[in-house]
Amino acid sequence: MKPSIHPEYGPVVFRDRAAGHTFLTRSTLVSSTERRIEWEDGNVYPVIDVEISNVSHPFYTGKSRVLDTAGRVERFERRYGKA
Repeated sequence: MKPSIHPEYGPVVFRDRAAGHTFLTRSTLVSSTERRIEWEDGNVYPVIDVEISNVSHPFYTGKSRVLDTAGRVERFERRYGKA
């Protein structure tokens, strides 16, 4: 790899806001956050909040979400008419 062209790569904590789950991994998003959190090992790491992770994602949890398909169909028929 060429020196001085790659972003900083280091440990960062991702926090799932929906489930309250946190996990430590490595990422290039280290320098993009000012917030810090003390991890279980006593070290302080940058933290990034995410909306969804494997703990709260419907595919992994088996819980499906209901979409309003009837409203979409009615809006399409109003806009373009029935066939």
